[in-house]
Amino acid sequence: MGITSAQQLWDELESRWPENVIEPSLSRMNAVSNLLGDPQLTFPVIQVAGTNGKSSTARMIESILRSYGLRTGLYTSPHLVDPTERICLDGEPISSETAVSAWNDIEPFISLVDHNSQADGGPQLSYFEAMTALAYSIFADSPVDVAIIEVGMGGTWDATSVCRPQVAVITPVDLDHQEFLGETLAEIAGEKAGIVANSESVVLGPQAPEAAAILIAACEGAELVPARFGVEYGVNTQEVAVGGQLLSLRGLRGDYSDLFLPLFGEHQGNNAAVALAACEMFMGSGLLAPLDIDVVREGFANVKSPGRLEILRTGPTVLVDAAHNPHGAKSLAQALENSFTFVGIVAVIGMLMKKDALGFLEALSPVVSQVVITEPNSPRALSASELARLAIEVLGGDRVILGGDLMTSLEEAIGLADSSGEYGGVGVVVTGSVVLVGDAIRLLANTDAKKGK
Repeated sequence: MGITSAQQLWDELESRWPENVIEPSLSRMNAVSNLLGDPQLTFPVIQVAGTNGKSSTARMIESILRSYGLRTGLYTSPHLVDPTERICLDGEPISSETAVSAWNDIEPFISLVDHNSQADGGPQLSYFEAMTALAYSIFADSPVDVAIIEVGMGGTWDATSVCRPQVAVITPVDLDHQEFLGETLAEIAGEKAGIVANSESVVLGPQAPEAAAILIAACEGAELVPARFGVEYGVNTQEVAVGGQLLSLRGLRGDYSDLFLPLFGEHQGNNAAVALAACEMFMGSGLLAPLDIDVVREGFANVKSPGRLEILRTGPTVLVDAAHNPHGAKSLAQALENSFTFVGIVAVIGMLMKKDALGFLEALSPVVSQVVITEPNSPRALSASELARLAIEVLGGDRVILGGDLMTSLEEAIGLADSSGEYGGVGVVVTGSVVLVGDAIRLLANTDAKKGK
């Protein structure tokens, strides 16, 4: 009979290996893809890897191509509030009914691969592998004109990498997930570069020299000439605007001016340049004329990237940002300083274990007035007491408050902002973990709904 509700589906997926438990192999994904008729090969793919900026860049690419009238599929991870966020058709999350129906179609093949893998002493498909198979199946059945696929982790053995991307995009590479990807930038870049081998063209975002050398060598090995940020394309000008920023970008085919992007931060301007270059590549390298400027403007103007410097409330301003490593924290700090006029910032911070919490706090230190420490709702959460100890080491005891749960910590932070006497001048930002940001979005939405806002 199969499952009958989305909750049953999510329970089934949650019963599998979680996304933070990795068995680096494509064997299970290759097996299930083969049984399903390789749905991931039935539509063009733009695959996006990197350490930071993957989701935002993928969303920008999708929005531009949708503005061209293409039917789009978008696969991103992790989700903030609801798992259906991960799989989008034409810019909207799939319905629960679509998810359940598609799962019932592919479940017999999933079960067969599970059985064979376990018989050989291996694991079932993981949560992420099963979700990826579901996404590819839905995109093939739609069918989509193009799918923009965000890599989960790494690239070489990531579950998404059973595809053959028409364009491979690699956003900035930095230190994260070292326990799986390697301890150095060079090692991590080598894993990210795994998406290059099966691709037809490559776009490289801003990279540190150590990572750039590895990525360019991978392109040379695949006999591909990459489009490089700051060389073949880039950002001409970037100005803060109400609700976002105004950009002039240098694309692969010419300049594109007066582009409004409703996202904050220099890093998002860089992501926009990467996305534009990827769209130019996808739309045909033999065409030398620039893309239609009005379509590009529409695409950027309609971009949404939930949980990325997203304003959830005003009076005081409460933002959330899913930064969870030092590189992301540096971008967040720069955006808070350059895109807003706050005279002070109270940060509510909670992080997961195995993250560079010290580096994260050091990156935020120059821009935060005070921090309220809490814990994400996750079995992998770093204890608030340990994070507070590290915060005191970096910020000093007078800037650190050990909070309670997220609701209590948010109320404390909002109270600090309100009591500053600087109406509208002190902002609150929730950051440090995707899980924490998702909880904050859900919590504030429920609170505002009860108040009738």
